[in-house]
Amino acid sequence: MSRVVRARYENGVLRPLEDIGLREGEEVLVKIERLGERERIIEEYKGFMGDISEEELEELIEKAELEKL
Repeated sequence: MSRVVRARYENGVLRPLEDIGLREGEEVLVKIERLGERERIIEEYKGFMGDISEEELEELIEKAELEKL
């Protein structure tokens, strides 16, 4: 399962802003992306894909990123 969650960096630790459903000690891959960069990408490609919502574009970006792993 792959998904994107928001987190906040505090005192040297990334803290998820929602329940992420992991077991204690479970390891995951983490990609760090500032929200401003994601918003810039969405603005840049909005319209390029035709009649597509920001949510659909966000899903396409996430899918493409996961395929690179």
